[in-house]
Amino acid sequence: MTGSRVVALGHYQPAKVLTNDDLAAMVDTSDEWITSRVGIKTRHVGGPDEPVDEMAAHAGGKALAAAGLRPAEVDLVLVATSTAIDRSPSMSARVAARLGMGSPAVMDINVVCSGFTHALAAADHAVRAGAAERVLVIGADKMADIADWTDRSTCVLLGDGAGAAVVVADPDGGDRPGIGPVLWGSVPEMGNAVRIEGTPPRFAQEGQSVYRWATTQLPPIARKVCEKAGVAPEDLAAVVLHQANLRIIEPVARKIGAVNAVIARDVVDSGNTSAASIPMALSKLVERGEVHSGAPVLLFGFGGNLSYAGQVIRCP
Repeated sequence: MTGSRVVALGHYQPAKVLTNDDLAAMVDTSDEWITSRVGIKTRHVGGPDEPVDEMAAHAGGKALAAAGLRPAEVDLVLVATSTAIDRSPSMSARVAARLGMGSPAVMDINVVCSGFTHALAAADHAVRAGAAERVLVIGADKMADIADWTDRSTCVLLGDGAGAAVVVADPDGGDRPGIGPVLWGSVPEMGNAVRIEGTPPRFAQEGQSVYRWATTQLPPIARKVCEKAGVAPEDLAAVVLHQANLRIIEPVARKIGAVNAVIARDVVDSGNTSAASIPMALSKLVERGEVHSGAPVLLFGFGGNLSYAGQVIRCP
């Protein structure tokens, strides 16, 4: 059976950096308060001339260049985002236009913070079903546009950015797939714990509820992801969780049992970039040479809708 694999990655962040001290001049907070509660030091914030699709296209273009593919060779574009203001054209259609693609299928996927891992699963399924051969998968969010900059409990969390992966068909990947089976789900009755609502839309969350859910309920689910992939947690080379909060990432990674893995901590420098966080963090790990090609990596997204999705992939 034809499988799929990730062959290249790319990421993009706006040039403007917002430090904790900058935020302390805007709201009642401090570097010590932010660092001790969420572990974030800086975040990148896009300006009015950096829309979501532009960030997504930058990341996607880098991933395609790394894969040695021309934009016209892509037959499916999936963009995971929850900060698209316009409903049409979609972010994926705009990315395809920006990159000068031919006639790819284009779809946006809105599962907020776990959007990228959902989109990666959809790409894997499309390739396995024979509906696509080369897929550009992007997670991109401009959280600064939906931040309440008067709310010190949430504005300190958020950053902007995009990350991308190129997924291709792998005829020899049936027995040792480059993208393992997804495990996904949600907790509908707790869906209001993370919200992007209103006009204009604003981000809000019940922080303690999310923290308790993530640190207690998610580790056994993540271990089941490894089990489905046939990989023991101690054999993982890296763990890339949604970069929500360092106080969530570290205990969840520890409870998974990935004792030999590199743990992505991009949240410290980038904040919570929602759907962009996993591909951006993974792209940086690969760029720095911290994970070797072919090594098993756990990707696990969680958050908005109290949804989750994860899979083990082979590092490109």
